[in-house]
Amino acid sequence: MSDDGSTQVSTDYRQISFDSNGTTCDAWFFEAVADSPFAGERGCPVVVMAHGFGGTKDSGLEPFARALAEAGLAVFAFDYRGFGASAGEPRQRVSMTAQAQDYRAAIVAAGKQTGVDPKRVVLWGISQSGGHALNVAADRGDIRAVIAMVPMVDGLSAGRNALAQIGFGAVARSAATGVRSALAGRFGGKPTMMALVGRPGENAALTSEGYYESYTALAGPTWRNEVDAAVGLELGGYNAVRHADRVTAPVLVQIADFDRAAPPHAAAKAAFKARAEVRHYPCDHFDLFAGNPWFEPAVAHQIHFLRRHLLDT
Repeated sequence: MSDDGSTQVSTDYRQISFDSNGTTCDAWFFEAVADSPFAGERGCPVVVMAHGFGGTKDSGLEPFARALAEAGLAVFAFDYRGFGASAGEPRQRVSMTAQAQDYRAAIVAAGKQTGVDPKRVVLWGISQSGGHALNVAADRGDIRAVIAMVPMVDGLSAGRNALAQIGFGAVARSAATGVRSALAGRFGGKPTMMALVGRPGENAALTSEGYYESYTALAGPTWRNEVDAAVGLELGGYNAVRHADRVTAPVLVQIADFDRAAPPHAAAKAAFKARAEVRHYPCDHFDLFAGNPWFEPAVAHQIHFLRRHLLDT
C-alpha cells in the first residue's frame, strides 16, 4: 500500500482506503489521461462520486468514471460506510448524516492522490447522492463544480410520489415496518430489513414497473438487495432544496422528465435555487445509466459543463 492509502488493482484504477469518522471506506481512483486538457501546475481536477439509494460503486458508476477520466479528469468513486466494500456496522443502513460525512472525508482523501489538484474538486451524485452533493457543497468555497443527475432532493415529495403509485396501504405497511426497525435498533435489537427494489406489489422500497429489472441489471458483486427499513423515517425529513441557494459553485442538474423515483419538479426547484444549468431528458430514472440511449448525451453534457467551468482561460 502506498502513502496515499492506495493499492494498485488494475491499469485503470487504484483501490483506496480512507477514514471517515473512524470507519474505513473503500474507493476506486481513476487517473486522468496523460494529455489531459484540464492539467495545471498542481494537477488535474478530481471528481468525487458515490451512488444513490442503497447503491455501490460497482453497480453502474464505473462507466461514468471511465468517461470522465478519458476526458481528462481524475475520479474518486467510493462506497458509503456499511455498503459495498466499505467497512462499518450495521450493514445496509442508509443514514443521510453519515453519508454526507463520508462525502466530506472522500473529498479530503481524493485531494491527497497523486496528480490531483485539491483546489479543483467536483462533487458528482446520482439519485440520492445528487442530493448529498448539493448538501455537502453548500457553504464551501473549495468546491469548483457540482453535478447532480436525476437527484432525489426532497423526501416528502418522493413519499407523495410513492403514495400515488402504490397506494396508502403499502405506504402504511412500510412505515410500520420502519418504526419497528428503528425501535429495535434503539434498544439493541436487530433491524428489520426490506428489499431495496422489487416488482410491482412486492414489499420493497422501489417497486415501479421495470425498476427491478433496471436496478438488478446494474448490480455488481458487492450490491445487496436490502436496506434497513428504518430509512423511511429518515427520508421523510430529507430536504436538499433548502440548502441549494448556499452552493456558490457552478451546478449542473440533469433531470429525467418521466422520473418515477426522484420527482422531477423537486429537482427543478433545487436547480432554480442553486442557479444551476439544467438539462432535461425524456426518460425515466434509470435510463441515464450505461446501456441506455441517454447515457452518452448525459455524459457529454457533463464534460461540456466541466470544460466551461474548469479549464483555465
